[in-house]
Order: sequence, then C-alpha cells, then structure tokens
Amino acid sequence: MEERSAAERSGSVVPLRMDALLSELQEHVERVRGGRDRMQTLLDAVMAIGSDLDLEDLLRRIVQSAVDLVDAGYGALGVLGEEGTIRQFITVGMDDETITRIGHYPRGRGMLGLLIREPRPLRLENLGEHPDAVGFPPGHPPMRTFLGAPVQVRGKVFGNLYLTDKRDGQPFDADDEVVLRSLAAAAGVAIDNARLYEDSRHRERRLSASADMIRSLLSGEPPEEILRSLADTVRRMTGTDLVTLALPVGTGPDLIVEAAAGEAAEKVLGLALPATTLAAKVFTTGEPITSEALSDDARRSGGSASVVRLGPAFFVPVGDSEGVRGVLQVANSPGRPPFSESALDMVLTFADQAALALKIAEHRREAEQLTLFGDRDRIARDLHDQVIQRLFADGLTLQAVLGHVRDQPTASERIARVVDDLDDTIKIIRSTIFGLRHRDRQQAAGGLRAQLLAVTDEATRSLGFAPALRMTGLLDTEVPDTHAGHALAVLREALSNTARHAGATAVEVTAEATGRTLRLTVADNGRGIDPAVARRSGLANLRGRAEELGGGFDVTRRDPAGTVLEWTAPLPAGGATAQEGRS
Repeated sequence: MEERSAAERSGSVVPLRMDALLSELQEHVERVRGGRDRMQTLLDAVMAIGSDLDLEDLLRRIVQSAVDLVDAGYGALGVLGEEGTIRQFITVGMDDETITRIGHYPRGRGMLGLLIREPRPLRLENLGEHPDAVGFPPGHPPMRTFLGAPVQVRGKVFGNLYLTDKRDGQPFDADDEVVLRSLAAAAGVAIDNARLYEDSRHRERRLSASADMIRSLLSGEPPEEILRSLADTVRRMTGTDLVTLALPVGTGPDLIVEAAAGEAAEKVLGLALPATTLAAKVFTTGEPITSEALSDDARRSGGSASVVRLGPAFFVPVGDSEGVRGVLQVANSPGRPPFSESALDMVLTFADQAALALKIAEHRREAEQLTLFGDRDRIARDLHDQVIQRLFADGLTLQAVLGHVRDQPTASERIARVVDDLDDTIKIIRSTIFGLRHRDRQQAAGGLRAQLLAVTDEATRSLGFAPALRMTGLLDTEVPDTHAGHALAVLREALSNTARHAGATAVEVTAEATGRTLRLTVADNGRGIDPAVARRSGLANLRGRAEELGGGFDVTRRDPAGTVLEWTAPLPAGGATAQEGRS
C-alpha cells in the first residue's frame, strides 16, 4: 500500500515539472518573439527617420518613434540652445489644451537640466523622488516613471529624449534603455543628414537671392525699390513672416525701418528704432542677436515687436569693411519654432552681399541729391544773373521814363506802381534763392526726420518710456521749414500734455507727408480726454498753428481707452522751395 502511494506520488511530479518547463519555454519563445518584433520595430523606426529630410518633421517623428518603441505615455525632445538651455521642446502625448495650460516649455531645470549637465542615459522608477526633481508647473499631468537619453550629432549633444509613464504601469527596464539608446544614435545620424540637406537648400536659396539682387541692381531701379526688393528677397529665402531693413538717421544710433516685407509690413514701415532697441544695439556692436520670443524678450525696448506680436527672431548687421550700414530683422509669429543655426548663417552670409546693395542705394541717393542740389544752384544762379538783373534794368528804365511824365499824374502813378511791384518781385526772387541754398544746408545737416526723433527722445524722460515713432513720405524734402517748425512745436506740446495729464503707458506718434498733406498723429492709451484739459491754451495753440497754415486740428477718444490727436497742414504744390519763396 505504501509502495503504491509512492509510485503515485512519483508519477504526479513528472507532469508538474513538464508543465513548468513547457511554460518556461513558452515564455522564452515569447521573449524571443517579442525581442524580434521589437527589433523589427526599431529597424522600421530607424528607416523611417532616416528617410525624412525635413528637420522639423524629423524631430517630431523621432519622439513619436521613441514613445511607440518603449510604450511610453509621454515623450519629448528638448533641443539645446545657448548656454545649456532648451530652445525647442517637441512633445508627444499631450493635447494642445494641456500644452496651453502649462504655458512656456521647460527652460532646463530639474531632471531635464540634469540630463543637460550629465548627458548619459537615465532610468527612474519614481521621478519625484530624485534629489534634482523640482516638481511640475500648474496644469502639468502627473508623471512617475522616467527614461532619458542624449541625442548626439557628430560628437556634440544636440538634445535629449525624455520618456515618462510606461503604459503597463511598470518601470522602464534595461531593454527599454537599450532600445532608446539605439534610436538616439540613429536619430543623431538622421538629424545630421537633415541638417546637411537644409544647408544645401539654404545655399540654393542664397544663390538665387544673390542673382535676384544682382538683376535688381543692374536694372537701375531707384534706391527705394532696391531696399524693398532686398527685404522681399530675404523673406522668400527664409520663409518667414516678417523681414525689416532699418537704416540710420543722421550720425547717431537711431534707425528707421526703410523697407519691410510680410503681412505686417505696413504696420512697421517707417517705424523709428531708438538706441534702446535690439536693432540699434546690433547696429552699434556689429554682432547678431537672437530671441526665442521677441515680444516677450526682456532685452527689447520698443521696435517692431511693440507694434506687432512676434515670436522667434534674429537681427544681423548689414555692412562691410567701412562699417555697419543697416540691420536686418527676420522674425516669425508666436508659436513657430526657433530659427536654426543654418538659417542664421544663411542670412549672415547673404548680409555681406546685401551690403553691396545698400552701398549702391546710398550712392544712387547721393547722386540724386547732388543732381537736385545742382539743379537748385543752377536755378538760383539763373534767377540772380538773368531774371533779377533784367527786372532791375526794367525798373531803372521805368524810373527814367517817370521823369518825362511828371505832368501826367495818372501815367506817373501807374509807372510808380509798376516800379514798386518790380522791387517786390526782386525781393521775392532773392528770398527764393536764399531758400534754395538754405534748404540744401539743412538737408546736409539733418532734416525733419532727425528732428522728430530728437523730440521723441527728449520726451522719454518725462513720459517714463519711449514713444513709438513712425515716419513715412518725403518729410525731409517736401516739408518747408515753416511747416516743419510748426509740426515740431505741436509734437512737443502733445507729448508734454500726455506726460502731465494722460497717465499713459504707451504713445504712438505718426508723421507722414503724403498726398500734398503733412499729418501728425499722437495716440496714447491713457485715461482719455478731460474736458477741462481740452479747453487749455496749449490745445488752442495747436489749433492755431494748424489754422495758420490752412490745416486742421482734432482731438478724439481712442477705443478702448486713450486719446488721439491729429494735426494736419496742406503742403505747397511746389514743395519746400515754393513755400520758402513766398516767405
């Protein structure tokens, strides 16, 4: 009986061991099959990212492949920028609402900063327990498990891959780390290829842009068309939302946007850029400046970013061995990715060639100015040598005749009146000659635009901020001295009133000479028009200055808050010289 029981026991053990072996074998087969499938998935991912040559699409595909390969809930790629910061953050697994709720992407602190400082793979079972963890911003989804690995391009860290929350709830294992490291290595090669392809495309665009610029220069276009063509060329070359070209006013660091290309070009054309703007700093130092979000950049003060909301942007100097001649601004709308180094290098290289266009435009402008001055000198000389002398001779002749008709009172009176008229005509012509030569000296010393800049700069101290100034039209050549003097006085009074009574935080000044009208507009965002202030003598003086020139003056409320002051004066049909001749 006992022997039978032992046999039975012995017979039951064998099937149990066999079942365990079969189960273990099946698990091994599943692991092998899973490993083979995973390897095939990895190879497919490597092939996929290797075939993508568009850098932005490639970076997103890399993150998506990493999430799929290790079955992560969230994935991100942080592209490194200057001084070890994250300049671009590409995420997978978060919807747009969550991203908007979180706000700005990470700067590179906490665990993300650890991978930047120590670029090697990192696995964590609990992200929040690591000593370098700093927590999540409000609105950020909770995350526990973590896996990260650097992406290197030609031996230099390009960025880091971050994966969190494995979907089965388990921590990331060694196999996950091996897969991610393999993908990161393949990604580095793919990014390098995409960069080379991008460089070749930029080179083609630069060559095409250079050809367009040469054709523009050889066609003999006027300086304004050359500058506008230059801005259009840079915009097509970079595919950006806004390109501006700012040139100096006078000998100081102040600039004016002389050419712009893009949807917002009309809003920034003619905008004055004082010495505090980033463009003016580039003009002074000759060094390029980049910004990830220009309108939110603490370094900027005024400029186009105060008029139009701008995101990623950079400024490059345009000049040669003789010095900086202008500044190019290349900017995108908020939300678009930062500019790559190759894009910046492309514009920097093109800027060296663009300096030639600026130089030719300056020479053509100087030639036109010399021609204008020569014409004025010739007219002044002809008026003096021929017209005045002939009128003077006619006057002497009439005076001689006057002695022979003393006995005829009516004829004598008429001749005396004609002689007086000739004297007045000679005075007017001499005044015109003086006006022609005085105007040339004034333009050589700096015209109305430079004086408007000086007045707005002076107002910065009393306002506590720099007014935005926009100037369009031929302010230096079409506005007579009398009109210019009135306009400057009006601007001083308007800015002074704003500083004393408006409580404004922003002021926009627009001066334009178009359609035979000089128009000056001062708009603020202050508390609006106070009826008591509206009756002050200061505003009455502004209205009187307009009426003296045959113009108009109006003060209205600005929506939603503030005041708009508009002062206008008609310009003489003959330009500045005609008014001077009548003075």
